[in-house]
Parts: sequence; structure tokens; C-alpha cells
Amino acid sequence: MTTVRLNIPTILTLSRIFVIPVFIYITPTHPVWGAVVFGLASITDFLDGYLARRSGQITRFGIIMDPIADKFLVISAFILLVDIGSLSMWLATIIIVREFLVTTLRVVALTKDIVIASELGGKLKTTAQITGILCLILENSLFDINLYGVGLAMIWIAVVLAVVSAVQYTIGFWKKI
Repeated sequence: MTTVRLNIPTILTLSRIFVIPVFIYITPTHPVWGAVVFGLASITDFLDGYLARRSGQITRFGIIMDPIADKFLVISAFILLVDIGSLSMWLATIIIVREFLVTTLRVVALTKDIVIASELGGKLKTTAQITGILCLILENSLFDINLYGVGLAMIWIAVVLAVVSAVQYTIGFWKKI
């Protein structure tokens, strides 16, 4: 049986999952705090990978759980935004389906000891969706600035990038398998 080592990158990855209930609970009534929680959790996505590579603490568990933790956080945010009426269900669904598709491809590839690395399109999509989610959460919460239009534009950019990067990941998967 393989044990999971709790190192800093692994703790950061798991923190994204454990913070989701807090994020969902506080965001509807305290959007600024919800944005802070989501923003900090999103930063751990960059930080855990950076620290794992820098310290040589890349683990199979981390390779599998990092993208899953990311997806849990983002999917939770999209469901919350649909629930509070800030995002249409069909836009959220496109990105959620893409997240499941790409994660499934990566996990299947890992079973064959093949790592499908993140591509630029996926990274740009992640940046656009995090920015869009934060703007939609904060909509009118900061100094009476309406961020809805910016947030929605960023989500549309994320949707286009989601579709393009899903095609790239699928082609990459079939080439490597």
C-alpha cells in the first residue's frame, strides 16, 4: 500500500478542497470574503506546483490530486454563481464538461504512465475563468464598481479557450496513447 506524504505542496493542494464549504457558505452573504477565500485558494494552485517542482517533492498523489482540487474549486464556484443568478447555466456547463473531459483524459493517461502536461490554452483558460469568477463574485461589492460586464467577458473568453484547449488535450491524448 502506498502512503501519502504530507508535504507543503500536498497540504496546499488539499487546502483547496477543504476550503470549498467555507467559500460556498460565506460568498452569498459576504462576497468580498468569498472572493478573498477563492482568490487565496486559486493562488495555492500556482504555489503548490511551483513548490513541488522547486523542492523535488513531485508525487503521484500530487500529480493526480492537483488538477482534481482545481476542478472542485472552480466547479463549486460556477455552481454557486449559477445558484445566485450571476451566471447562466449553459456557460457554466460548457466549462464543467470540459473540466471533466480533460481530467478524465489525464487520469487515463496516468494509468499508462503518461503525463499530459498543461498547455498554454489551458493556463490562459484558467486565468480567464479565475478573473471572471472573482469579478462575478464581487459584482457590485467594491466601491460601487460594477464588475459584472468584465466578469462575463472573462467567462466568455474562458469558454472559448475551454473548447479550444479541450480539443488540444484530446488530440494530445490520442497521440500519446
